[in-house]
Amino acid sequence: MAGNEDFTVRFWGVRGSIASPGPETLRYGANTACVELRCGAHRVICDAGTGLRPLGQALIAEDQPIEADLLCSHTHVDHICGFPFFAPIYVPGNRFRVWAGHAAAHGDIAGAFRLMMTPPLFPDVMDTLEAAVEFKNFTAGETLALQPGLDVRTAALNHPGGATAYRVEWAGKSLAYTTDTEHCAEGPDAAVLTLVAGADVMIYDANYTDEDYPHHRGWGHSTWQEGVKLARSAGVRRLVLFHHDPARTDAMLDDIAQAAAAAYAGTIVAREGLTLTL
Repeated sequence: MAGNEDFTVRFWGVRGSIASPGPETLRYGANTACVELRCGAHRVICDAGTGLRPLGQALIAEDQPIEADLLCSHTHVDHICGFPFFAPIYVPGNRFRVWAGHAAAHGDIAGAFRLMMTPPLFPDVMDTLEAAVEFKNFTAGETLALQPGLDVRTAALNHPGGATAYRVEWAGKSLAYTTDTEHCAEGPDAAVLTLVAGADVMIYDANYTDEDYPHHRGWGHSTWQEGVKLARSAGVRRLVLFHHDPARTDAMLDDIAQAAAAAYAGTIVAREGLTLTL
C-alpha cells in the first residue's frame, strides 16, 4: 500500500472500443480502459473497461476490505463492460461509489449499469451485489470532494452522448484523465485546457493519428499529435497517450512512442502494468 502522501497510477486497460487480444498486442495490452490511482490510503479507479477484471483479482488477493471511488468518463460499453466481472463487488464489507458527470441527461448512472447487467444483455445480477455500491450523478464542471484532501475537478468532453474529464489532486500533485474526447479544429477546448493546466500527468485520448483522423471525424476521439499540442499549451509535466485503437499493433505503438517523445519530451505510451509515481 502506498504511503500516506504517495500518489501512484497503474494502468490495467489501455485500449479503446473493444478488447483486442492477439500476438501483436502482447506488450501494450489488449484490455479496455481502466486506470487505478492510489492516493495515500485512498483508491480511485478511472473507468470500468475489461481491465477492471484483473484489477479486481489483484485487489481480492490483498485480502483486505476494499473501498474505492470509480470515476466513469462515460458509459459506452467498452468503458463499463468490466464491472460485472469485478470480483470485489460480490464480497460483503467492500464499499464503492460510482460517479458519472454525463448520465443525468440520459437518466442516471445506476440505470445505465442496471441495463447492462439485466436480461437480455446479461444475467440479472444487479440485485445480487454483496458489496455496498452507491451510484452518484453530478454535472460535468463540478468539483468532487472524495475524501479529506482528495479533490476531483471535472469538465465536459466532446464525445457522442457526452463524457467527462477528471483532474485528481492529492498531496500537491495532480493527474488529469482526459479520454474519449475529440479536439476542436479551431484550437484547444477552453474548459479542457483549464482542467489540465500544469498537471503532473495528463492521460489523453490518442486513439487516432493525424493521418487517420480525417476518416473518423465526428467519432469523438483525438490524436497523439493533438495531445502534444494540448500538453505544450497547458504546461503538462508528463503526457501519457491512451485509448489505443484496437487495430494499433505493438510495432505501431512503438513508432508512435518514439515520435511523440521526440515531439514532447517525457511523453510515454500507456501499456498494461505501467506504474507511475507522481
